[in-house]
Amino acid sequence: MADVPAAVVVPRMKLGSQGLEVSAQGLGCLGMAGFYGPPKPEADMIKLIHHAVATGVTFLDTSDFYGPHTNELLLGKALQGGVREKVQVATKFGLRTGEDGDREVHGHPAYVRVACEGSLQRLGVDCIDLYYQHRIDEKVPIEVTISEIKKLVEEGKVKYIGLCEASASTIRRAHAVHPITAVQLEWSLWSRDAEEEIIPTCRELGIGIVAYSPLGRGFFTSGPNLIGSLSDQDFRKISTREP
Repeated sequence: MADVPAAVVVPRMKLGSQGLEVSAQGLGCLGMAGFYGPPKPEADMIKLIHHAVATGVTFLDTSDFYGPHTNELLLGKALQGGVREKVQVATKFGLRTGEDGDREVHGHPAYVRVACEGSLQRLGVDCIDLYYQHRIDEKVPIEVTISEIKKLVEEGKVKYIGLCEASASTIRRAHAVHPITAVQLEWSLWSRDAEEEIIPTCRELGIGIVAYSPLGRGFFTSGPNLIGSLSDQDFRKISTREP
């Protein structure tokens, strides 16, 4: 990776109170997998990841749902050649597309374990730095799901546990089973409902907050003409929220 002037290196910060340290700015890899238009060329995306790491962006975010699986495989290739030791990898489990094409949420312990093993293999790593439950399975008590991830922590396959799009009460219940390091949620100028209960709860419990779509999924950088410029394959044309 090319040297980058020190003036542009991204600072680091503590995420939550459990010891995880990451770059203050992360790199979300969802857009590389095809949700925002067609999948991007693999070689270009690997170069992008390497450039981000060279500038100090060490917090890399993916999910087994992105692709599915292809985004983790891409990131796994980018982590080769000594990059893994320089970054903190976050991935997620709990979402998949059913045979009918609808999105399914899974939090059963057996599924958690299979999903984790698959992510480890695709990423080519021995341990996932931050493992999120991508969405909360209302059919499975959160205590049951977190208990299984806790076992993965004890086995050395996961370092820290996170939740995505969880309510304040769910966060409290999960945190009582094992400390939650981070909660990922949509937070921007036009998505601020989390400020009522969820963010105060995280601050009270010492849980870090990872905001996705802070620029309104491109609206705040492109303006109201954004939708007209998107391809028919872009997820933003049919949904107001990311997967």
